[in-house]
Amino acid sequence: MDQTAGAFRTRTDRRALAAASVTVAMWASAFVSIRASAEHFGPGALALGRLLTASVALGAVLLVKRTPLPPRQAWPGIMASGVLWFGLYMVALNWGEQGVDAGTAAMVVNIGPLVIALLSGWMLKEGFPPMLLAGMGVSFAGAVVVGMSTSKGGASSLTGVLLCLVAALAYGAGVVSQKPALRYANPLQVTTYGCFVGTVCTLPFAGQLLEQLPRAPLSATLNMVYLGLFPTALAFTTWTYALSRTTAGKMGATTYAVPAVVVLIAWALLDEVPGWLTLVGGAICLGGVAVSRSRPARPTKAVAAAKQPA
Repeated sequence: MDQTAGAFRTRTDRRALAAASVTVAMWASAFVSIRASAEHFGPGALALGRLLTASVALGAVLLVKRTPLPPRQAWPGIMASGVLWFGLYMVALNWGEQGVDAGTAAMVVNIGPLVIALLSGWMLKEGFPPMLLAGMGVSFAGAVVVGMSTSKGGASSLTGVLLCLVAALAYGAGVVSQKPALRYANPLQVTTYGCFVGTVCTLPFAGQLLEQLPRAPLSATLNMVYLGLFPTALAFTTWTYALSRTTAGKMGATTYAVPAVVVLIAWALLDEVPGWLTLVGGAICLGGVAVSRSRPARPTKAVAAAKQPA
């Protein structure tokens, strides 16, 4: 019985890790696409265009699969994650990156996984596993190294830093809000209706989007569509799939791999050759993720026998 349960947990963890890997790759690619679109779209307009694209794609999947509405017990978590993560996070991050360089933004936003670990340990009763906390500490140090190595060295806007901090807090709170919703609704429902809520929240930027869309080059518009289809519709669905099969703390720690993957994508697609410090920071990030997802070693039979009362 124990062996069967252990094998099931291993299969579940591998599926969650595979889904999380898709999410990490897609979210890393988003930084490249945002960089290509931000010059032509305002923060709110870019968020709305991205969410509208994702909503159309996810809505079509719902219709084809004839997926019913989520049960009412799931709606508080869906609404909270939709407002905080799909809505506030995307606008705040786009806006914040206008005032700070990418390196500074990455360092500030990477507070998010720490927020997830603290909130999920407290509110979701996931506890504070030592390996998770140790891995997050290692990964955060790696993210700081990557941020320092890619920073332009200029003075950062206080407003930009604060907006990135708002994005990090919204991201962390949004993830923790999703977890309870997944007890009652499936990952597709939680992702799709959260995306719908985020789209409604960004509708005030519709006028800006309609004004900027005709003037934007085709490449910028295609990047916005890409952001909606892959880093949002696909990646958020694989994220909720993985989140439903593991703890919020472990999922948050997994996203520390994003800076390392961003470096590789920029290297391959933009010919931005990273410096040695960036590569070291990326390796530290990945090492921290591995530590956070590892299990503490089980005591040997001899040690276990020694601990038994005489």
